[in-house]
Amino acid sequence: MSKHETWKSWEGRVADGKFPLRQFLGGSEHSAVFLTELPGPGAEKAALKLIDPQLIDPKIADVDRELSRLRATASLSHPHLIRTIETGRWLLSGRPILYVVMEKADEDLAQILPQRALEPAEVGELLPPVIDALSYLHGRGFVHGRITPSNVLAVGDQLKLSTDNVHSAAQTNSARRRLDAYDAPETAAGISLPEGDIWSVGAMLVAALTQNVALVEDGSQRETGLPQNIPEPFRGIARECLRLDPKQRCSLAQIQARLQPSGRSVPVETQSAPISAPPGRRPVFGIALALIVVLAIVFAIYYSRGKSAPDQTTDQKSQPTIETAPASTPPVSQAAEPARVEPPKKTPSSAGEVLRQVLPDIPKSAQNTIRGTIKVEVKVQVDSSGKVTSAAFKSAGSSRYFAGLAMKAAQRWEFSPPMVDGQPTPSKWLLQFRFKKTSTQASPQRVKG
Repeated sequence: MSKHETWKSWEGRVADGKFPLRQFLGGSEHSAVFLTELPGPGAEKAALKLIDPQLIDPKIADVDRELSRLRATASLSHPHLIRTIETGRWLLSGRPILYVVMEKADEDLAQILPQRALEPAEVGELLPPVIDALSYLHGRGFVHGRITPSNVLAVGDQLKLSTDNVHSAAQTNSARRRLDAYDAPETAAGISLPEGDIWSVGAMLVAALTQNVALVEDGSQRETGLPQNIPEPFRGIARECLRLDPKQRCSLAQIQARLQPSGRSVPVETQSAPISAPPGRRPVFGIALALIVVLAIVFAIYYSRGKSAPDQTTDQKSQPTIETAPASTPPVSQAAEPARVEPPKKTPSSAGEVLRQVLPDIPKSAQNTIRGTIKVEVKVQVDSSGKVTSAAFKSAGSSRYFAGLAMKAAQRWEFSPPMVDGQPTPSKWLLQFRFKKTSTQASPQRVKG
C-alpha cells in the first residue's frame, strides 16, 4: 500500500480524541491534510495537517523541538497568512504524530496551474499579498521556507500563504534536502535564509506565467535563460530573484518597487483627482460634447420654467442605461444619447438619479479566480451637468486589479442632477461594485452633504 493510500485509510479516525478526519485532501510521504471540524457548537470546518517527524528524517529524536516550531506559528497574525488554530501531539500506536489545525482554504494555486497559466494582471494581484506576508515574517525573524503554488491559498476573496512550514531564521537543519526548483540551491546544505524565500518567489512567478517551473534552473544560470515571452516587470523580478548567490538576490522592497502600480496588497484611499483624458489624446470632442450638454440643460431649465406648471411634476424615475466598460482600455468620452440632450418634458427628480450605469468588463480568466465576493466602493463627485468629475476609493477591497476596473467604470457613470430652487446642483454618490465568479453587480447611493 502506498503512503497516499495509507493516509486515505485514516479517514474516520479522530486525531487526539478531538478532531475527526473527515476527508483526505492530499499529502506527501511524511504529511497529510484532512478536512476536520472544530469542537463545539456550529462544527466549524477546518484543515488538519498530520506530520510524521520520523518520515521526514528517521534521525529526528527531538519531537518536542518540532512541536515548538509548529506552536510558534500560532502567534502569527497577518491578513495574508493562514491562521493556526491549534497544534499538538497525537500518540498513534505509541508513535508520536504531530498535527496542526488551520483555517480552511477554498483553493490553492496548484489546482489552477495544471489547467492554465495566469494572466499578467492576475500575477500582478498575486505578488503583493505574498510580498506583504513575507515582509511580516522576515521582520519578525521567521522564514517561510516553502513558497510553492500549493502553499498559496484562497480563503474567500483573500490570498494567503500557508504557515505550517514557517520556522525561525536562526534555526538550521543539516538534514534538510532540496526538494525541487522552488527550493533555493543553498537549501541542499541545510541553509535556510530569508533570501531563500526570494528564490522561491521567483520560481513561483515563472511557474504561474509559463506552467513550467523547470525553466527556473536554466533561468538562474544566465540572464538570457528565462523565456522572452514572460512580460516585464515580471521577467526582471524573476531574474533578480533567481541568482545563485543569495547575497545578489533582490529584496522584497525592490520587488515592490518594480511592480506598477505600487506593490501594496490593498490600495489606500486616494485624494479625489479630476478625471483627465488618456495621454496623447486631445480631448477636443469631449469638450465640444460637454458644451453641447451644458447648453442643452440650460435650455431645458429655461423651457421647463416657462412652459411647465407645478402640477406637471412626477415621481416616476427613468431606468438607467447599463453599459459594460472594457477592462483593457481607459475611459473615453461617450456620445450622449438623444434622450439626454433634448429638453425634458417633465421636471427631473429633485433628489437626482442614475441615467447611465457602467459595469466593468471582466476577462473570463480573471473572473474564474474569484472566490466569494470582492466588494469595491467608489465615491464620485458629480457636477451640475450630471458628469463625474472626480472619483476616489472608499474601500478598494482585497484586489487592486478589480478595484482598478471598478474605478474606470465609475468614472463613466452619468446622473440627473438634483434640483434646488429649480436649479441643477452638484452631488456626491457612493457606488458599490460586487464581483463574483458568476456575475458583476453595482448599486448607487446618494451621499448627502
